[in-house]
Amino acid sequence: MERKNIVVIGGGFGGLAAAVRLAALGHQVTIFEKRDKAGGRGYVYEIDGFQFDGGPTVITAPFMFDDIFRAAGRRREDYITFVSLSPFYRIFDHEKKVFNYNGDPAFTAEQIRAWNPADAEGYARFVRTTKPIFEKGFLQLADKPFLHVSDMLRIAPELIALQAYRSVYGYVSRFVRNEFLRRCFSFHPLLIGGNPFDSSAIYAMIHYLEREWGVHFAMGGTGAVIRGLTKLFGELGGTLHLNSEVAEIVVDGRRVSGVRLADGAFHPADTVVCNAEVADAYLRLLPPRRSWIRWRIRTMEYSMSLFVIYFGTKRRYLDSGLAHHNIILSRRYKGLLDDIFRRKVLAEDFSLYLHMPTITDPSIAPPGCELFYVLSPVPHLGSGVDWRQAAKPYRDRIMDFLEKNYLPDLQRNIVAEHMIDPLHFRDTLNSHLGSAFSVQPTLPQSAWFRPHNRSEDYDNLYFVGAGTHPGAGLPGVLSSAIIAERMIRDAG
Repeated sequence: MERKNIVVIGGGFGGLAAAVRLAALGHQVTIFEKRDKAGGRGYVYEIDGFQFDGGPTVITAPFMFDDIFRAAGRRREDYITFVSLSPFYRIFDHEKKVFNYNGDPAFTAEQIRAWNPADAEGYARFVRTTKPIFEKGFLQLADKPFLHVSDMLRIAPELIALQAYRSVYGYVSRFVRNEFLRRCFSFHPLLIGGNPFDSSAIYAMIHYLEREWGVHFAMGGTGAVIRGLTKLFGELGGTLHLNSEVAEIVVDGRRVSGVRLADGAFHPADTVVCNAEVADAYLRLLPPRRSWIRWRIRTMEYSMSLFVIYFGTKRRYLDSGLAHHNIILSRRYKGLLDDIFRRKVLAEDFSLYLHMPTITDPSIAPPGCELFYVLSPVPHLGSGVDWRQAAKPYRDRIMDFLEKNYLPDLQRNIVAEHMIDPLHFRDTLNSHLGSAFSVQPTLPQSAWFRPHNRSEDYDNLYFVGAGTHPGAGLPGVLSSAIIAERMIRDAG
């Protein structure tokens, strides 16, 4: 196999995973990363001894990291330590009533019976029916490229048989009657930027994936995963340039010839792997031209954005009743999701994901301190919300709610804080419309209908990350790196 000079744009999970795999094959690989350290959405904010993971925080397929290190002849355990969590999530309703679940069917069944005894059997049937969805959607299709419409037509009958045309919420509702439990088993599309009422039932496989391999945490936080991958990349002879923003992908006919940085420097490449947002690549980094994919990108539906507050306290909250991963649901469910995804308005109420990793790993905060981040899904910038004005009042509403209901005396105990909103996703992460997860995961925007892993316009330009197939979330992003590596290898 010819040794290629490969440039990777962006050092997020997709870019790092692809870079390691390609370097392990013997290619000369260089990553250009815009920020002062690698990570992308997994960037770490270090403030006064607190190590705040930008995200993602939920690791559901640890074997995929094992595979990356194995491809390089290494053992993941020598670089990163994963620990399994139980419960996977602690979910609160609007009255602070709790539901926990993990990978133990007996434990989860007992939790379900506390809410509605009749739903225990329904849930068991739900899990049984999601197994073939998981086997088809994840095991068979997630790491396969969909470059031709025939690829989609070939699997269409199976998707219909698996009821992929239903929404996740609609699919769950066939088996579970209690409204709160329906919410507990249908929220998963939100983890990848989707609306449970619009996302295809194929994404019900996320729940099955959790049960199959568990939910894990990397000791040292998500940043420890990035550091492990970065260290491995360096050991393989890869080069990582930080503070090096790519301003242009240079093209020559139907091929790309390299990248030009913001400082004007040109770096030639035989192949370019783009971990930048697909929309940003086509609309800003590549020269303008009329093409189907550019029209498609402009007309696609994009995921919601996020409002995130990272905060550290000078006291512990181990008696708060909170778990490592907490989901706090509003009284409204569909109405709130309609506000976020369809009406695109900033609602008065909110549902929250509250991350409390120092329960598992106190080392990521100073002694005697607690580290949190709280996340609220919000509309993307197509909403017209002026976050320069809205951010502080929204922050105060969330913190007041947490202090009143879960974390007593919270605000007088905060000693470190950082906040991001949709403007961060647009201006720092170059995400189209400030969406947090790129293209929304609906059936008409899945597989062949998503921007392809190899550019439609340029033969040696490949995409990894949330915006291409199979989509957002660590399993999807790592799968896109597998696809890119295989296509580059097969191209000779």
